[in-house]
Amino acid sequence: MHDSGRSTSADVTGASDARVGAALDDAAALLRGGGALLVCAGAGMGVDSGLPDFRGDAGFWQAYPPYARLGLSFVELADPVHFRADPALAWGFYGHRLGLYRATVPHAGFGLLRRWGERLPGGLHVFTSNVDGQFQRAGIAAVAEVHGSIHHLQCVTPCNERIWPAEGAPPAVDPDTMRALGPLPRCPWCGDLARPNILMFGDGSWLGHRTDRALRACEAWLSAATAGAGGDGGPLVVLEIGAGTAVATVRRAAESLAGGRLIRVNPVAPAVHPGTGVAVPLGALDALTALDARLDPLGRRIGA
Repeated sequence: MHDSGRSTSADVTGASDARVGAALDDAAALLRGGGALLVCAGAGMGVDSGLPDFRGDAGFWQAYPPYARLGLSFVELADPVHFRADPALAWGFYGHRLGLYRATVPHAGFGLLRRWGERLPGGLHVFTSNVDGQFQRAGIAAVAEVHGSIHHLQCVTPCNERIWPAEGAPPAVDPDTMRALGPLPRCPWCGDLARPNILMFGDGSWLGHRTDRALRACEAWLSAATAGAGGDGGPLVVLEIGAGTAVATVRRAAESLAGGRLIRVNPVAPAVHPGTGVAVPLGALDALTALDARLDPLGRRIGA
């Protein structure tokens, strides 16, 4: 019988597995030779912890069916206007998310990153668009949250420049209407409504000084890491995980800082420009687990 020349599904799967394996090998080699690690993370980093990534309206509505019935998109809800026009709707959305993020345990990949950073001469820093606080819950302190944090509040006006921790239970939320029930968080200084210290769409009242301080710390760390690359410390490696393309803040930052040592982990849009780094088409936990196995074949961790 003559070979038809057609690839079987097993052939395709085998070739795909081989390409992924080769990409992981290349990524592990970059990490092994690095002296400092910058993690640039988008919403895909939290998916393996059970968090939604809000990819497009369909993804958002799948995570929140009541908003599909109401015909409200993520962009429409992540808007500071609602805190004045309809506070119960605004705090229904953000109160539910605050409760969800508090209850979520970071997946094991966060711990792997923390351990890698502890063993690198230049350490680890995180630049993220996520507002969920998962990195901090996993014990990683050096985090720049470019869009702010749901775990901090500010006055909706604002009456002053203060930002404070979101303590106490979040507002109860009606699961059918996704509207907040009962008392809503208030500014301790003027008594007006409080809101999360998150940069929303079309947001002219966000207080950004907490984020600016963290970004300056990240920039100082990057300068030190880059300066140390000429010595025994090894170069900076940028590991981008789960960063989307619709609002490409994290992807652009990773590309601009990597200097050809970019590892892009993304199961949907992993492509990198030729010569700039390695594309790993996996989810966060699968990729980090596979990389850790390559970095530690004999029980010795990265940088050890």
